[in-house]
Amino acid sequence: MIEQLIWLLNITRSQVIARRYFVVNGFDGALTMLGLLAGFYVSEDVRLPVVINACLGVAIALGMSGVSSAYISEAAEKQRELRELEKAMVTDLGKSAHGQAARLLPLFIAFVNGMAPLAISLMILLPLWFAPSLEPFSTFPLESAFAMALIMIFLLGVYLGQVSHTFWLWAGFRTLLIAAATTGLIFTLSPG
Repeated sequence: MIEQLIWLLNITRSQVIARRYFVVNGFDGALTMLGLLAGFYVSEDVRLPVVINACLGVAIALGMSGVSSAYISEAAEKQRELRELEKAMVTDLGKSAHGQAARLLPLFIAFVNGMAPLAISLMILLPLWFAPSLEPFSTFPLESAFAMALIMIFLLGVYLGQVSHTFWLWAGFRTLLIAAATTGLIFTLSPG
């Protein structure tokens, strides 16, 4: 099954789409968590369970949105591509590799698109979940989660640097600049 999926990704060149969706939605998830954490940080007396529940709700919503939106759009695009190919070849390609790709690849791309923000968001939330069990050592759970968000954003930049064959440190630094600008706006515009 995995070999077949890789083959379908290669013949349709859909691995580029999946990679792009992973980065775009993963970055959305990380930046959204960073924004939520910054918002909670500037608020006064926010209890840890409230922060965790709000962030978890947003992480799940981002994941579901990613899965459903990518499936709907990719299924339509793959069906259009298949119909155009069938029209050009004057034959039914439903049982061919291209027909199989039109059915399976939207599911794979939707999975990548939804799991990227969910998984990255859950990684960012780890310091919040472990804070109660590490009470004497974890006195700054919100700040630790904030740092984890910055690390994830930096790593996404590093990955983009590898994809584009540019200097990894500069690529990671660029994504951190976006995080800093976002955080700066939140701190500047917060009424508290």
